[in-house]
Amino acid sequence: MTLPQRVTTVPSRRLAAVAGVRCFRLIVKPGRGESYGLTIEEAYGEVGSVFATALVTLTPQQTGRVVDALFAAVKRSGHQPSVLAFTRKAPIRLTEPDGLRLALILLATQPIAKHDRVRALVAGVNAMSTEETYYWYSKCIGVDGNRARKALRTLLSDD
Repeated sequence: MTLPQRVTTVPSRRLAAVAGVRCFRLIVKPGRGESYGLTIEEAYGEVGSVFATALVTLTPQQTGRVVDALFAAVKRSGHQPSVLAFTRKAPIRLTEPDGLRLALILLATQPIAKHDRVRALVAGVNAMSTEETYYWYSKCIGVDGNRARKALRTLLSDD
């Protein structure tokens, strides 16, 4: 004979859906002369109310090494490459897949100095499927992000 189990309910807060979608934003940081650095942010919400967190900040020298990937992401997001100017004040909004791929490239290449290795990393990330980029992005910004970024660099650059 089994005894009836008692079910208790605990009052809970109602969850509300977020009105905006996830996107990525590029913020241009002027450097010396006509050079510029970048910050890429992951953002939620629309123009009026945006919750954003900075992922990677690049110096003008680091930006110059990945300029092709940068222009490709901006163009695929519906912007002209000319929006990337050292005088730019407003953030550049990127679509989620393109911003995510660019963020992964920036996370992987930031500490690298060898141009051949940077090119190999950019080519490797560009060769990934969308699902692979989401997987590696989640690993690279997670709790063990430094280890995941090192593993990604080792995987893609054969070092």
